[in-house]
Order: sequence, then C-alpha cells, then structure tokens
Amino acid sequence: MRVRKDEKYMLRPGHAAVLGAAFAVAVAGHAAAQDTKYRPAGQQIPAPECLTLREAWEGGYSPCNDATHQLWLNDLNHWRTERRIRTGYDDARYRMPGLAWTQSSFIQPQMMVQDRYFYDPVAGKYTVDRYLDDLEKRYGGIDAVLIWPTYPNMGIDDRNQHDMIHSMPGGLEGVHQMVEDFHRRGVRVLFPMMMWDQGTRDPGKPWPQAIAETMKEIDADGINGDTQDGVPLAFSQASDRVGHTLAFEPEGGPSDEALAWNVMTWGQYKFGPVPLVDKFKWLETRHMVNISDRWARNKTDDLQFAFFNGVGWESWENIWGIWNGITPRDAETTRRMAAIERGVASFLTSPDWEPYYPTHHYGVYASRWPLNGQTVWTLVNRNEYDVSGRQMSVPVEEGVHYFDLYHGVELTPERDGSDAVLAFPMEAHGFAAVLATHGAADAKMQDLMTRMQRTAVMPMSSYSDQWKTIPQQLTTIPPIKAAGAAPEGMVAILGGDYVFKVQGIEIEGSNDIGVDVQYPWEDMARRFHEHRMTIHPIYMDKYPVTNAAFKKFLDATHYQPADSLNFLRDWKSGAYPLGWANKPVTWVSLEDARAYAKWAGKRLPHEWEWQYAAQGGNSARIYPWGDTWEAGAVPVPVKGRSLTAPDNVDTHPAGASSFGVMDLVGNVWQWTDEFIDEHTRAAILRGGSYYQPQGSIWYFPQAYRNDQHGKLLLMAPSYDRSGTVGFRCVSDP
Repeated sequence: MRVRKDEKYMLRPGHAAVLGAAFAVAVAGHAAAQDTKYRPAGQQIPAPECLTLREAWEGGYSPCNDATHQLWLNDLNHWRTERRIRTGYDDARYRMPGLAWTQSSFIQPQMMVQDRYFYDPVAGKYTVDRYLDDLEKRYGGIDAVLIWPTYPNMGIDDRNQHDMIHSMPGGLEGVHQMVEDFHRRGVRVLFPMMMWDQGTRDPGKPWPQAIAETMKEIDADGINGDTQDGVPLAFSQASDRVGHTLAFEPEGGPSDEALAWNVMTWGQYKFGPVPLVDKFKWLETRHMVNISDRWARNKTDDLQFAFFNGVGWESWENIWGIWNGITPRDAETTRRMAAIERGVASFLTSPDWEPYYPTHHYGVYASRWPLNGQTVWTLVNRNEYDVSGRQMSVPVEEGVHYFDLYHGVELTPERDGSDAVLAFPMEAHGFAAVLATHGAADAKMQDLMTRMQRTAVMPMSSYSDQWKTIPQQLTTIPPIKAAGAAPEGMVAILGGDYVFKVQGIEIEGSNDIGVDVQYPWEDMARRFHEHRMTIHPIYMDKYPVTNAAFKKFLDATHYQPADSLNFLRDWKSGAYPLGWANKPVTWVSLEDARAYAKWAGKRLPHEWEWQYAAQGGNSARIYPWGDTWEAGAVPVPVKGRSLTAPDNVDTHPAGASSFGVMDLVGNVWQWTDEFIDEHTRAAILRGGSYYQPQGSIWYFPQAYRNDQHGKLLLMAPSYDRSGTVGFRCVSDP
C-alpha cells in the first residue's frame, strides 16, 4: 500500500541516487542483522516500516515510495537466496507429481470423527456426501480434510493414535472406503499424528514406519503433525519406502531446512493492520499454508492474510466437540476468496511473487503474481470503509487487457503518462483480484468471471456477521418402575433438596460458550454449573455391573450389537477371563449399557443422581468417603503403556458413600447422561478410572472429585467402547 499521486511504480533514472544511498544504509544494517534487516518474527516477515501509520508524537507518517518498496523487496530476495544456500535447500518434493495437489489445497477443515454430518450412528454408515454438501452450501466447499479420531478421547484407555483409527466403524476397511468417498468428490484426506502419544500402547515398530503403513492401507494423502514444529525427514522417507507418498503438515512452522520436506504448514499468525508475509511461502512459493485461528469468531483477519499471501485457511468449526461456526459473512467471503484462489492457483506459486505492490489508497494491500506473460494481483482492503476509484497503476503495455476477477468484468484503464491506472470498488474489509493478459481472457478465466459476477451482485455488507452458538439437548431417560422394596443388589437413595454443582474437565476451551454441556435449565453450554433441584428417591446398584451379571444378560437375550467391533474385547468366545466374574464389565458402549438396563428393568442414572449418591445427599463432600483423598479407597493407578484388569468391585469398602454405594471412584468410569447438538454427541462419564497414561498433558483427564465430570465425545459403539468405562443402574420406586 502506498498513498500516491504522480509517483510511478517503474523506477526512473532520477531515482537511482536515492535508491543507491538507501541501499547503502540497508547494507550497513545487514552487518547487524546478518542476512536480513527484516528478520522474521515466528512465521511472519515484517512489512516495510513506512506501511505502519505513526501518530504525530511517534514522528509522523511518511508513505512508502518506489525506493523504500524496492529496498524491502531487494532485502527479502537477498535473504531468501541466502537462506536457501545456508539450508542446502532441495525442492525435490515440491516437484513430485504425487504432492502437486498440495499447491492448490486452499480450504481444509479439521473435522472431528464425532461430527454427526460425517457419520450416522443410527444408520451405521459414513455420510461423506452429507458432510461435503453442507460445506458446499455454506461456504463453497473444501479442497482437503483433516480427519481427527484421537484427542480429546485418547488416553481413556491404552489405545494409541492408530488404535483409535482401527476403532472407527468398519475398522480399517471401513475407513478406507470412507477415504475413497472423499476422493470421489475430489477432496484429499489427512490424518493427524501425535508424537506426544508415548504413554499408550507401544506400536511395536518405529512410528514413521507404523504411520506410513497405516496411511497406505487406508489410502490417505497426508499427515498433520500435531503440536510439532516441523515433521522430521524420517517420516517422509518412511512413506517413500512403502511406496505411498504423503504430504506432511506440521502444526507449528518447521525449520527453514525442514521446509524442503514439509510441503504444507499451519499458519499460526499474529494479526495487525498490515497483512504480513508468510516466511515459508516466501522461501518456497509452492508451499501451502492453511491459516489456523480456531477460536476466533470473526475470520476477517484469517481470510485477508490468506488472500494476500496466496495461501489457504483451516476452516475449523467443530473444535473438540465445541461448535465455533462460521458466520454468514465469513462463509460468503470464504466462498468468493476460495473461488478466486482456485481459479488462479497456478499464479499463486509464482517464484516472482511481489508482496506490497504499490496501491493508491491507504489500507489497501496488493500482491503481484506474474506467470508466463500474464499477471494476477490479489488485494485486500483492511479499512473499515469502502474504497473505490483509482486503486493501482501499472506500466502501459500495448495489447494488454485487465479484468476485475472479483466482479467478473473487464476494466478500462485510465492512461496517466506511461502508466495505466486501474479503478474498481472494494468493500470495507473486502477483496479484489485483477488479471492482466494479452488479448481476451481464456475460457477458464471467463468461467471464473461468470461465476463471480453472479456472486458479487450481493454486497458483503448484506450478510450477517453475528456469531451464534448452537443449542444442546439432554437425551431423555424414561423413568423405570420397580418393586416397592429395594431390588437385590441395590441400595435406597433417599431424595431431597440438592444443590447440584459440577464442572467439566476439558483440557481446552477455557470458559467459552459451547464448552462442556448445556443442562435443561441453562440457555447454552458452559464449563461451570450450579443448580438447586429436588432429587426424587431412587434405588441404585451398590456396585457397577460386573462381568458375571452382564453374562446373565447375554445368556438370557442373546444380545448382539449391530456394530460389534470392540464389544467385550477382553472376553474370548463369549466368556470373560478366569477370575473376572466380580470385576466391572467394560468394552460396552452407551447403547450396550442401555440394553442391559432395559433387560434388568432398570435405567442408567442421570448425572445429578450419581453425584447425589456419591456425596451422600445435599453436601459438598469432595469424595464419596469425605473431603480428603484416601489412596486405600481406590485401586492403585496403572501408569504403564498397557491396560491391566480393573479391581473387583468390592475390593475397596473404604470408598463407599454414606448411602453405602460402592466403587464410585477410581476403578472404572461410569456412563450417565448423553447430550446432543446439531453436530456432536457426548456422554458424561463419572468417577474416573485406574488407568493413567503418562508423558503428556493431552490424554483424557481424570475426574475423581464429586464435583467434576468427564465429557466423552461419541461417534459409534465400536469407537466409544473403552477398557475403562463401565456402568451402574438405577430404578425408580
């Protein structure tokens, strides 16, 4: 951006002395800055100082001119050349045909496997078309998808990151077919890898090999390196050895050297008035960045920085089951921005990219992308007001035509000496794109302009920028009538007034709207809950349901779930292991537990009933036995990489609540309520478990306290079943 009247972009002989003197100053600066005056801060390269508006007390504002722009550009070109020499840069992976797709993969959501648009647990099938149709309708569709089956559920038992993929409906065969459904729609598929996952089951082989083999089996296209600042070369080499080339995309920026084999990256940006240049895109213009700013509710910064840099965006809405949906305005902006980027994708890898191409208006920033005798400019208006009229000047060239790609019309330049001045409108916080070509636009560009002309009829200001949450509902648990006296194995829980106070222990999300759950008396989901209520008398199982009790159910009903993967995984040939009769049954889904309860003439407890029984009535008791942790009241935690058996349910009588309910805390988690919204289902787990994988803060956290609960995201019975989750039942007098 530059405020200008008669200044010309092309340097004149008279500018040589000014430029020479300025360049001498810049070279002197290099002695201190080593290889650049504009040393990158994180993943972003600073803009020329003259682009920063300074108030009078800061020395006043001086607009950029040809010399200052060229100095900045020379410095950055020098730095790029030197960085490539210093790192021994080799662009071989960017020339691989199998990775060419990454260079136009602009829109990529991270998608939770629990998203109800992706999998239908009632029909028992993946619904890829429904998922993609929704995104196409709302914001124009996607180029790739990062399918996320691991965190935050991982660590609930000893299944490692690949075991979680194996647990998805249909196992690896079903996952492979699902990946092919995405490929059929032209969408590439990535999965994550978590090198922090060193506390669950050992894969029995090096992780680079394990990842490459699994991704080949399911025909995935790439890997996102969760929490990684660069994915090591060994992973690319492993994928090459198995004959299945993968694109690696670290969450954090790789080292300059690792740029050679990390062909994609997330953009973890800081946003200011001036859109900064992405370091990795500058070093290698074929590198794809997807800007990730998942908690932001306004995506203007993300989208404008992406368009200026010719990169993409991580259109992530389902964040660990917390819905941060895109507003209508951001959705329409994404549709338009992505349509243009896809239409000019080959230009956006130009090695001659020129950021901050001079413009006429303050707050308007342009990038120039020349390629094969044609040029594209991408522009963003960072101002809060519309800017129209003269936008930028270009040297006059005979036979060159200029097209406003955003509005889909040809421009008539105004001759100003040796310059052609291009005029077009830009909305507040808006976008523009210009094509310069000899003769008429080709058929591809004509098609793009036709589509954009139809779209641009509606101004962006007509779309709402109001962010909205989505409501959750508690799944109904119908009351069950039992005999007047307490049934065998159950204890009476006397009712009464109760202050139900509990908090979710989600690792991320702070106290944002949508974190945790929304009880019927609340207007939206939140992390902290308190509600005065009346608890009706119930009977509750003294112990969690055991293997022996569940075996009686199977013998009586011949129950066989439709989705049987991982069902009673510890059992063999329909029988539990020797000595396990009195241990809590595990590897049962919420649906399995409900089926047992129905057969037994019981139901699962509401969470507040479970907590009331654990606290012994209307008290704030921290643990069932009191306010001080007692190690002898619970099983000894297992901290190894392999899951062992839970304790017998009657092993720890000291852990009883004052009602006489046993084994509430520290042996196995217990199913209670289910919550559902348009995109996610989740179950509330109570009591914690004996399994504590070590080495990372990212594993599913324990909730031993009476005023804490766990929220387990639900996908399908095969995936939801766990070696540390059981249940107990209640009935109503």
